Amino acid sequence: MEILYVFIKTLFFYFVITIVYRVMGKREVGELSVIDLVVSILIAEFAAISIENYKNSIFLTLVPILTIVVIQLLVAKISLKSENLRNAVDGKPSVIIKKGKINFKEMLTQRYNLDDLLTQLRSNGIASIEEVDYAILETSGKLSVFPKTNSESGPYPLPLILDGSVEEDTLRQIKKNKTWLDNMLKKQNTNLKDVFYGFYRNNSLYLIKNENIK
Repeated sequence: MEILYVFIKTLFFYFVITIVYRVMGKREVGELSVIDLVVSILIAEFAAISIENYKNSIFLTLVPILTIVVIQLLVAKISLKSENLRNAVDGKPSVIIKKGKINFKEMLTQRYNLDDLLTQLRSNGIASIEEVDYAILETSGKLSVFPKTNSESGPYPLPLILDGSVEEDTLRQIKKNKTWLDNMLKKQNTNLKDVFYGFYRNNSLYLIKNENIK
């Protein structure tokens, strides 16, 4: 009988956890943020404890799992519009290589060593650091690599506007100011709050407006 209880609970939580992750949205395991990873570990622990203590009611495990899922969904929804919350939860991408030069200060801040950098460059098909124009450490820990091109003003990899908010770090890195940005927006007859996504490339500002994503 004990084996039957364990079997039924295991089968039950298999389907429950599958449904939970479908509700929370699709994301590759290698792209999980810190909070996603914490949620995954907690759900797995709750399920394991419940299966081990098979005599306890299933509801004692369902309550904390559902609580975590609801919190996760609320945080995800709010972070879509709140840059401060998004940065607090997920962090911000870090520029590890800029214009072919390694940013050792940022590597130290992120506790990201040279072996980590070389390993991820190789996984991106890059044999040498000299081949890289930009390399960005994403919030998931994945390294996005932009190889050098023949173009003198290659594409700038970081967003300049997200959900109507200016990315100050990007603005400083491209050596522009808000006056320049305001003028660029005026040329396109666009208000900042109406911009869903904007990026800088080849001395131009490219925009995706909110009206274009409905």
